[in-house]
Amino acid sequence: MTLASQAEISKEIEAAQAEYQAGLAAGQPEQTQPRLDYAPYRSSVLRHPTKNPKLVDPETIELWSPAYGERDVSPLEADLTIQHSGEPQGERMVVTGRVLDGDGRPVRNQLVEIWQANAGGRYIHQRDQHPAPLDPNFTGAGRCITNDNGEYRFTTIKPGAYPWRNHINAWRPAHIHFSLFGNAFTQRIVTQMYFPGDPLFPLDPIYQSIADQKARDRLVATYDHDLTTPEWSLGYRWDIVLTGPQRTWTEPEGDEL
Repeated sequence: MTLASQAEISKEIEAAQAEYQAGLAAGQPEQTQPRLDYAPYRSSVLRHPTKNPKLVDPETIELWSPAYGERDVSPLEADLTIQHSGEPQGERMVVTGRVLDGDGRPVRNQLVEIWQANAGGRYIHQRDQHPAPLDPNFTGAGRCITNDNGEYRFTTIKPGAYPWRNHINAWRPAHIHFSLFGNAFTQRIVTQMYFPGDPLFPLDPIYQSIADQKARDRLVATYDHDLTTPEWSLGYRWDIVLTGPQRTWTEPEGDEL
């Protein structure tokens, strides 16, 4: 299969956006979640479900699917910079925010997990073999429980952009994956947090698969100088809304890019 160029992908993104804007002008509703069949995102046709969901017994899943360990979540797991014997490379930062329902109420006792590439844009995953260095002091995964105000907080390293094979010279904007659970493993949602001002936004088919600009903006964290630690780390704030018209975009199941 011949890969498209970035110019061809960008032209498709522009055409899809023009079609969306024309639909809005004609009275069509806003699209705040990603389109399943989005031509610039080449594998979207192959990745999304094609059949109706199958009903499964949640108790059976609870018995056979606890893949996250049998111990309680430790507060130390929220600091991705202290998981090894040395200091990880890269820009240290604090990422915090609130998990909210559609009415703005905090969602407490929520399990929040994150995973990300290192500062060089590489995941510690056997499928990631692009020529960027691994960091022996950075695994890129952490978790925490939201407090009574729905707040989560992580200390980590700012991830780098990385190449992917959607098209020629395709690069993903720097981002962190977030996973949230309700009261059971069957209630999981996954989303992504981005950083302000990334020049790759207009070029990225995954980010652009959300047609509505306001919905895309809700994926971008805000730099918060009050969260910084002098001479040590920067700070970003990002809230996650689970339901309602301000709902945060969520990934299709199995999407790990």
